[in-house]
Amino acid sequence: MKVTVAGAGYVGLVTSACLAELGHQVTCIDIQKEKIDLLQCGRSPIYEPGLEPLLEKNLRNGQLHFTTNPHKAYSEVDIIFIAVGTPETHDGSADLKYIHVVAHTIANYIEQDVIVCTKSTVPVGTNELIQQIIDSRKPPNLQVEVVANPEFLREGAAILDFFHGDRIVIGTSHPETAALMEQFYLPLKIPIIKTDIRSAEMIKYAANAFLATKISFINEIANICEHIGANIEEVAFGIGQDKRIGQHFLKAGVGYGGSCFPKDTKALVQIGGNFKQRFELLEAVINVNNRQQSLPVLKAKQKIGSLHGKKVALLGLAFKADTDDVRESAALTIVKELLEAGADVSAYDPIAIPNARKILGDAIVYTEEIRQAIQDADLAIIATDWEQIKHLPLEVYLTHMKNPIVIDGRNCYSLQEIKQLPITYLSVGRPDHPIVNDKFK
Repeated sequence: MKVTVAGAGYVGLVTSACLAELGHQVTCIDIQKEKIDLLQCGRSPIYEPGLEPLLEKNLRNGQLHFTTNPHKAYSEVDIIFIAVGTPETHDGSADLKYIHVVAHTIANYIEQDVIVCTKSTVPVGTNELIQQIIDSRKPPNLQVEVVANPEFLREGAAILDFFHGDRIVIGTSHPETAALMEQFYLPLKIPIIKTDIRSAEMIKYAANAFLATKISFINEIANICEHIGANIEEVAFGIGQDKRIGQHFLKAGVGYGGSCFPKDTKALVQIGGNFKQRFELLEAVINVNNRQQSLPVLKAKQKIGSLHGKKVALLGLAFKADTDDVRESAALTIVKELLEAGADVSAYDPIAIPNARKILGDAIVYTEEIRQAIQDADLAIIATDWEQIKHLPLEVYLTHMKNPIVIDGRNCYSLQEIKQLPITYLSVGRPDHPIVNDKFK
């Protein structure tokens, strides 16, 4: 089929590349000319494992095209996927300005019957609004059906998720449209759920809210474990053996971040509030996560007292490994609190430094070399569980740091390994290894 994807952001690019790989003729449109120019050269503006080779391959074989021209994108196409951003507003609700713009543009440029699928995460009722906008402006002889088709792509594993996901959700009140979209996705051999539009919209929010709840829950359990002397890893494994609970999203740490969980949990709270249905559980999930991100600096102050004038190595800036995304990253919260405490921050990250610099500017020192970050440091805080950090020989902390004190916000290291070395090591929900340097007694 001829497919257009509106939006060359994270979801749009992954969707475009993967649909082209399936054999469809795909055009991806974006209003940012610089981004499109980059993509036409086969270079991705975002980091996602495996994405750039997929872009290059399908550009070469003519399956994938990039443009800023709406006539070229929308005039002769079978399916349009909306994958534009829905950023958070000041009250936590989703900002739909880009949705409105693309709906109007589609209506102005389509020249044949078309299905419009919304990949963007949107509040319940938005797809009906898109339908109204398009119907009010499109040529009267054309038929347009709007489908809620939320994405479930994890950053760092998005291509795997596209081809081997748990489910595909198709929300529409028209059986013929649902059947056509089912045929479109059939080659993926992924279970397909057909439902009404509003239920499809709600599935996306509910899924992310539940996963965020699991993260905050296990972090609260971890904090109790620290007080009673239990080990959160053993507790998480034990409860995860229950099939009703499962092992996923039970890893204690500094909380969730990124472009989805923080935004979607706040938006769902706001949606409930619009109907005077307060979502108290989700409010608690958000509060726990905000507090968890501050935990490493709190532990640092408890361990060595004042951080003023201390060199602190921050290991990791991305909100999770295998992405350059720093949106709502716990690392940014940690940096802010370290700077407020008067610390000198040297930050390591293999991928995310350019994006972090856009937010933090020159307030900290950046490096793509771990040893340089921790050189002569009084303290190291691990904020992202990059493989480069997890596989760093522990002796490096001893040989490079002024004082080998490590606060591990991701539980990267085995306690058995740590016990073999004179390192002061504090993790999340596990017993500390309290070797205290005389200087800080």
